[in-house]
Amino acid sequence: MSKIEFQPRTSVEQVEEGTDFAPKFDEHGLLPCITTEAQSGDVLMLGWMNDEALRLTIETGEAHYFSRARQVLWQKGATSGLVQKVVEFRIDDDQDAVWLRVEVEGSGASCHVGYRSCFYRAVPTANDAGKPLEFVEDSKTFDPMEVYGYAPNPTQL
Repeated sequence: MSKIEFQPRTSVEQVEEGTDFAPKFDEHGLLPCITTEAQSGDVLMLGWMNDEALRLTIETGEAHYFSRARQVLWQKGATSGLVQKVVEFRIDDDQDAVWLRVEVEGSGASCHVGYRSCFYRAVPTANDAGKPLEFVEDSKTFDPMEVYGYAPNPTQL
């Protein structure tokens, strides 16, 4: 049984100014989670947590997420060895989004495609709008085929 208790949401003041942990999951039972690298501050990924992933992340100090594509709970790094150790865990003012600052074991990568960050391409804006995406990471940190035994699944589009 989990020792983590989420409080019922009783007022705006309680949620926004109080010390009660009262997360608000969306209509699918999920909460968005932005994950950054603790030292550099670089954004590594945007994941989703359900009730169980949130509790496990708090209890273990390692990031757990819920895959919307596969509809399963997963611990980041359980297969790849790229475990995300939580350094700091914050919740936003409405308690409907979380931010993890993590240290990543292994190569430091967090993207299943093999890049360090899931945000490895920039979208041109303003005067450059309409141009192709620009790679901001020039090489992959690891080979997904070697780590997972498969390449990213194009059927998940």
